[in-house]
Amino acid sequence: MFYYLLKYVFLGPLLRLVFRPRIEGLENVPASGPAIVAGNHLSFSDHFLMPAMLGRRITFLAKAEYFTGPGLKGRLTAFFFRSAGQIPVDRSGKDAGQAAIREGLGVLGRGELLGIYPEGTRSHDGRLYKGKVGVAVMALQAGVPVVPCAMIGTFEAQPPGKVIPNIHPVTIRFGKPLDFSRYAGVEQERAILRAVTDEIMYAILTLSEQEYVDEYAAVVKERQAAEHGAKERKFPRAPLS
Repeated sequence: MFYYLLKYVFLGPLLRLVFRPRIEGLENVPASGPAIVAGNHLSFSDHFLMPAMLGRRITFLAKAEYFTGPGLKGRLTAFFFRSAGQIPVDRSGKDAGQAAIREGLGVLGRGELLGIYPEGTRSHDGRLYKGKVGVAVMALQAGVPVVPCAMIGTFEAQPPGKVIPNIHPVTIRFGKPLDFSRYAGVEQERAILRAVTDEIMYAILTLSEQEYVDEYAAVVKERQAAEHGAKERKFPRAPLS
């Protein structure tokens, strides 16, 4: 119940008023039955903008940290994400990917829409990064179509680290559903999973017109953080007099 109050009474109207999002290709999202909506991930606001614009309820897999914060703020954040239809997924440990896949297949098994960001994390610089194969595993095992989605303008509206969004035009663009039924029977092949994932990422790239980076975003973030730390150690700040 709170999901629909949030969508149609509280958050949805506010998002429409502030961002005035332009929606393209909404007819490409199936009106019923299970499907995956796979999108780029540029901003914290992506979690709420796309669900608010869809007629159907959509469930996203979200990092567990959103649900485990300390104090009153943490409890309110967890309540908000659960009310918005998010499922917590622990991304640490060797079984994290399998846990996410189990949760996603459960959503699809109920005939619902599953939202996923194949990059696995937000883009820190506005570029589109290599997708992880979990989206392909779920699409092939569940035998469902994948609708590519591009969020355009949300990076400028709310870049990483910014709490209060900027007023900036946003476009949400849905592409035609991708059918991977031709891979039935070979869905366990690693090369097939990589090919399906790359096809999904190319469809997202075509919609978003971002610059593409053939590396995982998390790897690039870690490398840049290490390089930044090395520079700070090499050139320490002078003490204040």
